[in-house]
Amino acid sequence: MPAPPHTPTGFADLLDQVWWRLDRALDLELVAWSARLGALEALECGTTAIVDHHSSPNAIEGSLDVITAACAEVGVRVRCCYEVTDRNGADGAKAGLAENERFLRAGGDGYVGAHAAFTLSDDTLAAVCGLADDLGVGVHVHVAEDTADSGAGARLAPYAEDDWLLAHCVHLADVLPGTVAHNPRSNLNNAVGYGRPRRFPRVVLGTDGIGADMLEEFRLAFALARADDVTVEPTVAWDWLLAAADLVPAVADDRVTWGYEPMEPWHLAYTPGVRPLQVEVDGEVVLDERGPTRVDAVEIRTRAREEAQRLFARMEDL
Repeated sequence: MPAPPHTPTGFADLLDQVWWRLDRALDLELVAWSARLGALEALECGTTAIVDHHSSPNAIEGSLDVITAACAEVGVRVRCCYEVTDRNGADGAKAGLAENERFLRAGGDGYVGAHAAFTLSDDTLAAVCGLADDLGVGVHVHVAEDTADSGAGARLAPYAEDDWLLAHCVHLADVLPGTVAHNPRSNLNNAVGYGRPRRFPRVVLGTDGIGADMLEEFRLAFALARADDVTVEPTVAWDWLLAAADLVPAVADDRVTWGYEPMEPWHLAYTPGVRPLQVEVDGEVVLDERGPTRVDAVEIRTRAREEAQRLFARMEDL
């Protein structure tokens, strides 16, 4: 991956020089192989459902269908949204709204997506919330991830509903309606701080796209909570992990056979490397002792590696 034009020194620089640059380099073929790889890695970790918050500003239309199809190939459930933002101009914001609406009206499963409030005009924020109300779904939005977005709470307060998914909330001062997605590794990676998620009434555990090993994310969430308060028990982070199933209720019918006993928080908090032996989704075995049953894992990794080189070449030109 090419180095950024200059070394990022803070969150805003990381977004501008790394993540937003990568987003702009994506085309639909890159999105497809990225989604296949992400779904494969999720399945291999025993994760049967993904809640995705997608951005590809030069390949918006149809992108949510591509992600849904890629996950279905592997056998993993997915709830999608497209990240609406004004950072790519008014036309980009309209295209993002249109992709959410097209996908959801066609029967797609997901939310209306929005990037952080600091990249949304008042009109665009109102349009996002209005579309979600019209469609009867929640909004999936990044909230106060960094101090650069510390004013998000006040802007979102007039709109937020219980069915919203609020990612990060590290610097959110007041509780908003909705469920907070706590993303420990991502927050550490972007050096945005620790948001003490125990202060929120409804918390689920997420990754913000950095892998899909939810047991590892649980261990990290516990370690961070413990570093903040030595009396915290692993059951706290375990409850966040279990609560994530509320976002995709169909996972209650999935079955994972693990290669470790007992699968309970005090053991798992200190036991790395736990992996599934078999995964069933909708009664179908999609992973067994030989690997995924629907797809060729070697082929996906080989093609994803090739596509990554093409992505990096496109990033060089931005």
